[in-house]
Amino acid sequence: MRKYKHLFFDLDNTLYDFEHNSYLALRSAFNKLGLLSLITSFDEYFSVYSVINEALWIEYREQRMPKEILRGKRHIDSLARFGIIPETEATQIDDLYLKEMTGQTELFPCTIEVLTELKKRGYIIHIITNGFKEVQHDKLHNTGLIKYLTNIYISEEIKAPKPSREIFEHAIKSSNARKKESLMIGDSWESDIIGAKNFGIDQVFFKLNNNEIEYGTLGEPTFTISKLDELLNILH
Repeated sequence: MRKYKHLFFDLDNTLYDFEHNSYLALRSAFNKLGLLSLITSFDEYFSVYSVINEALWIEYREQRMPKEILRGKRHIDSLARFGIIPETEATQIDDLYLKEMTGQTELFPCTIEVLTELKKRGYIIHIITNGFKEVQHDKLHNTGLIKYLTNIYISEEIKAPKPSREIFEHAIKSSNARKKESLMIGDSWESDIIGAKNFGIDQVFFKLNNNEIEYGTLGEPTFTISKLDELLNILH
């Protein structure tokens, strides 16, 4: 008998190629705002921005930084590293970046094929994401992912970010799912895997790089994959 029935996917960097799409969106926004010409190497800039953004997102996830501060600070701090003080308000930069982001639709390889097959096999598919509500719904519609989904749980709307117990509890109850029939699939060890472990549901860790993870007292994830289509070997 099949063990799982409900599949809860993370969105960014699990199905949606966030890094690639973010690069294109930010470059386009900077070009439209006249900031691109002030930067010698956008690749170098994006690397700096990514590190700063991730650090700020950790604070946001831990509810130590409000969204409004994060949205401006990630641009101000990144530009400052290159000695640039923009004439455009940081919130305007972020508004355009987020708008450009919704137009970027690159998914990870085999995403549509895998979701199509999982749905064919009778699995009920949901999304649990920490992304901003302004863009997550648009991204799901514009990429075509929406047609595979039964429920979408966005932390900002639920007012509980992963890895908090509240968002997993809300998703399970709202989906009328049982813990033992549920599986969380995501790329973030902290948000997706630890969150699911602490709540008591099995996990698939989508390991995108070779970085070693300190599993600690919680132990290893239920499953680990490096490519999305490996899910089809787990979920018969």
